Amino acid sequence: MGTNLSTILRGQARKYGERLAVEKRLSGEWQGISWREYYESARAVGLGLYGLGVRKGDRVSLLAQNRLEWVESDMGIIGIGAVTIPIYTTLPAHEVGYIISNSESKVYIAEDKVALQKALDVRDECPSLEKIVVIDTDGCDMSADIVMSYEDLKGLGRDLLRREPGLFDRLTDEIEPEDLATIVYTSGTTGPPKGAMISHSNVLAVIDALDEMKWADDTDVLVAFLPLSHVFQRVAGHFFAMYVGIYSHYTESFDTVVEDIQSKKPTILLAVPRVCEKVYAKILGQAKEQPQWKQSVFNWAVGVGAEVSKLMERKKPIPTILNLKYKVAYKMVFEKLRQALGGRTRWMVASGAPLARDIADFFNAAGIFLIEGYGMTECSAPATLNKLDNYKFGTAGTPLSCNEVRIADDGEVLIKGGNIIRGYWKMPEETKNAFTDDGWLMSGDIGTIDQDGFLTITDRKKDLIITAGGKNIAPQNIEGHFKQNPLFEQFVVIGDAKKYLVALVNINLDEAARLAREANLTFATPEELLEREDFKAIVDKFVEERNSHLAQYETIKYYHIAKHVFSEETGELTPSLKVKRKVVMEKHKDIVESMYPAE
Repeated sequence: MGTNLSTILRGQARKYGERLAVEKRLSGEWQGISWREYYESARAVGLGLYGLGVRKGDRVSLLAQNRLEWVESDMGIIGIGAVTIPIYTTLPAHEVGYIISNSESKVYIAEDKVALQKALDVRDECPSLEKIVVIDTDGCDMSADIVMSYEDLKGLGRDLLRREPGLFDRLTDEIEPEDLATIVYTSGTTGPPKGAMISHSNVLAVIDALDEMKWADDTDVLVAFLPLSHVFQRVAGHFFAMYVGIYSHYTESFDTVVEDIQSKKPTILLAVPRVCEKVYAKILGQAKEQPQWKQSVFNWAVGVGAEVSKLMERKKPIPTILNLKYKVAYKMVFEKLRQALGGRTRWMVASGAPLARDIADFFNAAGIFLIEGYGMTECSAPATLNKLDNYKFGTAGTPLSCNEVRIADDGEVLIKGGNIIRGYWKMPEETKNAFTDDGWLMSGDIGTIDQDGFLTITDRKKDLIITAGGKNIAPQNIEGHFKQNPLFEQFVVIGDAKKYLVALVNINLDEAARLAREANLTFATPEELLEREDFKAIVDKFVEERNSHLAQYETIKYYHIAKHVFSEETGELTPSLKVKRKVVMEKHKDIVESMYPAE
């Protein structure tokens, strides 16, 4: 495998040479580099940084959208023994400044003038910062001594290569497995962000465990749209793909995902449950727009597919009659989903939150296996996964070979293994509090392990709701239950220390418009429906229907339709599209209080 991540890229460049390695769609055009070009560009970046004074163990911050320069920079930084500090593009200047300052980054690589300005705005707060490198210099003021272009950085590296041809290889070979490769800052909803220290050996442990499963080889094609700043995309879609020799294609934006998938016809997709939920909701919405007879055919096909999927999961043979029905159902319904995802997708990862059984069965019936799993930044991404030949939908799978998982007496998931971080950067107290006395990482999640070793996550330990009546309630389960209805885009359950549960809701505007037309409501825009009592009466019926499947203490007594759409940009969602519950509650504090009148 190699002793560090940089030796992997060097080996693949020698093995594959001019074969395409990575491609990015930019301004509508695909731009790609071969394995040789990938390595040479990474080497130029690394040596350029070395020429600026960056040495082994020094930190370099990187803020950019997914692009060729992102992966080149990452492998260049890592290749000289330095440490990459990825920063989300959505973070405001003060948070960017905190990360640069806390990590003591010597260099900050910025995508464009917006990313450049974020650093300039907080420059006085970042005494360690010696140079800002800008990838796209259009519209940038490059006159300041601290600023230089990405091309000039690479030019500096190439000049150094001519003078010392073996320097980069020597620096790579000096990297030890336990050396830091990256520090990934986790969301700081209850305090400042914490820098999770991930070593080369942590990532290599994950790569080795994934490779044992034989899920992919160098004929596979990946279309990636999750941000490289996220540890899941970086470890699975960048490092593991590099190790296997996968063809990687980065979409232009989230808006072009479907178009880019259909263009590149991937065999593998890395997603999160919310993406699968949105795809499923769109398909259901389209089906409900059809004549009644077509809706009946659709519902019949979904039922057949679910029956087949359940037999496949239990490794049971499919009876002849059912198999014939399934072939018809596949042609009429499921093949459309498969073609929408390029026609070749074998599996998708959908980790990070519970996934409804209906959705897993639907994709599975279309020949696209949804791999549910569980992990966190502190595990260098995954800790458990379902396997292609051993899975249970609705669970997070079994532990990877590189780690163990057990459940504490209070239900918390504990993890130990080669992929677990050594701690948080410059935070000894937080590091100590993250581990048990015998060295197990305390995940903060509540879960169970069944007799076959499959982990099920029920909720965040801190998110558990204990009602005034003493009932322990896992809000994620209820939220997932409501989001099975395509009308509910987001559903945030609230009720800790209260007599009953309430919810803040984002409505799917496409589904809202469809339901309004069905009810003969006239409207100019779907947004106006959110204010109207006649539309709220429709929503009331769906809330009552979902409530009917819950225990009395789990039902939603009141809800409020939030006109503002929760998003990563406005701070309510994480990059993997999970709700930041405390942020949402704080922003809507007055509304929440109004749903608890004089208890």
